[in-house]
Amino acid sequence: MRVLITGANGQLGRALKQVYPDAVAVDRDKLDITDPEAVAGFDWTSVAAIINAAAYTNVDGAQTPEGGLAAQQINADAVTNLAKAATVRDIPLIHISTDYVFDGTHKGPIPEDLPFSPLSVYGRTKAAGDVAAAKAPKHYIVRTSWVIGEGKNFVKTMLGLGGKGVSPAVVADQVGRPTFTGDLAAGIKHLLDSSAPYGTYNLTNEGEPVSWADLARESFKLADYDELTVTNTTTTEYFAGRAGIAPRPLNSVLDLAKIEATGFKPLDWHEALADYVAKEQS
Repeated sequence: MRVLITGANGQLGRALKQVYPDAVAVDRDKLDITDPEAVAGFDWTSVAAIINAAAYTNVDGAQTPEGGLAAQQINADAVTNLAKAATVRDIPLIHISTDYVFDGTHKGPIPEDLPFSPLSVYGRTKAAGDVAAAKAPKHYIVRTSWVIGEGKNFVKTMLGLGGKGVSPAVVADQVGRPTFTGDLAAGIKHLLDSSAPYGTYNLTNEGEPVSWADLARESFKLADYDELTVTNTTTTEYFAGRAGIAPRPLNSVLDLAKIEATGFKPLDWHEALADYVAKEQS
């Protein structure tokens, strides 16, 4: 199957290109998915599925008027354009969603059918994108969290601080599971290859939920930064005195039962983290 990958230069896009080496891989310079005419006029001849990995992910930036407009265009309007293209050509649309469509107050792992309750502009635009994607008859909405891959991400930032001898204070009241892009891309491929029922699927790495602070500690341990410490702080304390900060969900743990029922078992995040740290230090 030849797929179209949008957002091909992002963290997930890079992982998807490894899974689909023959894909039609585009970023905004090749296809502006926010432009309905550009999407309608694209050469869809060889495309059998669309994987939309493009997103505006600056959570705090989206709180500004300019950022909010960009988030709406990329996270919602562009999805409408892609859903129309998928519908006209009768091909699957795979759209990447986020835990930020929820407010983080749910007790326990979050199921796919929990009603939207976004706290931020970013979260609202992503929820609107989910609604748009669901209008394509053949759609997979893949909801994920705490993405880590090739590019700027939390673990890379922590390793950079550790390499400089910095002992950071890290938020300990936000809990979730990290998602490594190789495993996310593999899960997406599984949904397509297995012809799983269309709909929404949570997809992160497996394992016990963890806080950002504990994830930082585990990263330091794997990197042999034993002389450094990670101090717990709260979300409120961490952002105190800073303007324009978007509220964050405290519970980002997604229920994985649905995708595991299709036969896909995500790798435990401890194993994925160990592999990632080893590669970063090689």
